[in-house]
Amino acid sequence: MPIRLLLVTPIFSLILAVAGCSWAPTWGVYKIDINQGNYVTQDLVEKLHEGQTKSQVRLLLGTPLVADAFHRDRWDYVYRFESSGRVRDEHRLTLLFADDKLVKWNNDTLPVSPIRGYAGENKDGVVRSVAADEGGFWGTIRGWFGW
Repeated sequence: MPIRLLLVTPIFSLILAVAGCSWAPTWGVYKIDINQGNYVTQDLVEKLHEGQTKSQVRLLLGTPLVADAFHRDRWDYVYRFESSGRVRDEHRLTLLFADDKLVKWNNDTLPVSPIRGYAGENKDGVVRSVAADEGGFWGTIRGWFGW
């Protein structure tokens, strides 16, 4: 009987340890892909020039995601893509206006338009994000389980 107890105890402990892990419940749970914000590409930013009116910028880039009531002369175009619960792609473009004319803009690295040869385009024509966090070997293992 004590030998049987010695065999059952580690197995039972392992089952409790796996059940207590925070990642165990995510096995098999589907998390949808979430696109939020304005997808602004580098070729659109190249069309901006100082002196454009707010309506011209809105026509070119669309309505900004963040138009702060306290900073009426600042527009923020933010894009965020989450897949499987993890942030895969994130871009920000900030425009500054003075007297309803574009004065200055700041942006992080923006993707190139798919029309001009997007770097994440495969031979099958499917566009994939270059900024996706691959994570090496462990990222591949986590991807199998959807973590």
